[in-house]
Amino acid sequence: MEKQTLHLFNSLSRKEEEFVPKIANKAGVYVCGPTVQGEAHIGHMRSAVAFDILRRWLEKSGYEVNFIRNVTDIDDKILKKSKEAGEEWWALAYGFERSFERDYRLLNVLPPTYEPRATGQIPEMIELVEILLKKGYAYLAPASGAEGANVYFDTEKWEEYGALTRQGKDPLPEEMEAGEGKRHPRDFALWKAPKPGEPSSASWDAPFGKGRPGWHLECSAMSHRFLGEDFDIHGGGLDLRFPHHENEMAQSLAAGWGTASYWLHSAWVTQKGEKMSKSLGNGLSVGQVCSQFSPWALRYALASVHYRSMLEWGEECGKEGMEVEKRVFRFKEEAETFLGRKISEEEAEALPVESLPEDFVSSMNLDLNVGGALACVFDLLRSLNSSMRLSGEKEESERGILAVFSMLSVLGLSPLCGAWGQKKEEEDLSSLVEALIEKREEARKEKDFKKADSIRDLLKGCGIGLEDKKGSTSWRRINTDEGIN
Repeated sequence: MEKQTLHLFNSLSRKEEEFVPKIANKAGVYVCGPTVQGEAHIGHMRSAVAFDILRRWLEKSGYEVNFIRNVTDIDDKILKKSKEAGEEWWALAYGFERSFERDYRLLNVLPPTYEPRATGQIPEMIELVEILLKKGYAYLAPASGAEGANVYFDTEKWEEYGALTRQGKDPLPEEMEAGEGKRHPRDFALWKAPKPGEPSSASWDAPFGKGRPGWHLECSAMSHRFLGEDFDIHGGGLDLRFPHHENEMAQSLAAGWGTASYWLHSAWVTQKGEKMSKSLGNGLSVGQVCSQFSPWALRYALASVHYRSMLEWGEECGKEGMEVEKRVFRFKEEAETFLGRKISEEEAEALPVESLPEDFVSSMNLDLNVGGALACVFDLLRSLNSSMRLSGEKEESERGILAVFSMLSVLGLSPLCGAWGQKKEEEDLSSLVEALIEKREEARKEKDFKKADSIRDLLKGCGIGLEDKKGSTSWRRINTDEGIN
């Protein structure tokens, strides 16, 4: 096979570019992870799956990948929700972090090389703020009723502001964050003074005043620490381009650091044309979807549409995934029967990229064209089904069978993977919990609150916490001594 090269669509240049890493045969990737203020919805998982496939393809192509995904565990929304729930902010954040981890595992998303939390990188963020203050790209603004001061990035001073999104200085978009003492509406918070009523545990001492980091600050500090001043790829959802990634790029470059060479953005999951999000109240949780469809089917639905194209979610997405799942797992059984042995995931993964069909490699190298790659998988699968039925030449068929599983492994959909072997247990747990939630809801409607409370306590004792909101109840795994109202 002729050597092919990976091309990725770079949001910075707005065109597909050949991937040329900073260091030969290595790839540094930073992906914005979750703000752990609630359950994961399938929009979060769309981004996670998209960049998981990128990571798997880089590794298959021979790169040593350093994959960083952060966790934002201190934030205005986390503080607000913890106060409403009557629990410590860090406990709420950690509970939802574990919930995200469960959903990543459920959908076979590989764990990152490192997964730093915002609260674990405070010294690095303070250092960055000091650099920006010293260089004159940041300024202090007194905060009324607080012992600290706000620190803002001065967008007027940074002439390259808007380079990523071409926003320019005006007009001002609706996304501008409010802030006391800002010189310009586009200026953004690097450091936030504590607000009256906030817990003291949510503030840290700094030379420029007690407070906590602004949202954008952490990603610059973390990518710099774990990937260096210049790195290869920065990924995230399309909604993060502005203001988050624009601000992140500005503060990193203003500090004299480099930033990513390639900026990649995955598109949204929509329902009836609207972006799926918590704020709109239309975010389907992974648990909700997987109570109706399998985790494999959900991953297939999220992966099968090109990562830069919007995915309109509907029941047909899950149903199609379930049909494809039956086909793939039936192929596994027939292939192992034909070969007279079990096939391991490690055996399929060990197949070199040069042994994969050329059309598959070309599709994946064309900005991760998963649609074309899947077409290649199913073309080969159909051919093998015919040859196995006709008792074709076993050695040649074995090479094709391993190629099918190797390609599916790149997409995180291999039926050989142990993650899918455990899916039945997860499905059974989800079905049981959902059934008990339904019984609890019936008891509440009948005003049998004693029975409703006993069901909630039973689930809590089993490590399942319930959260009631807007006429629905969601659940997540918790420590047995943790509670959710």
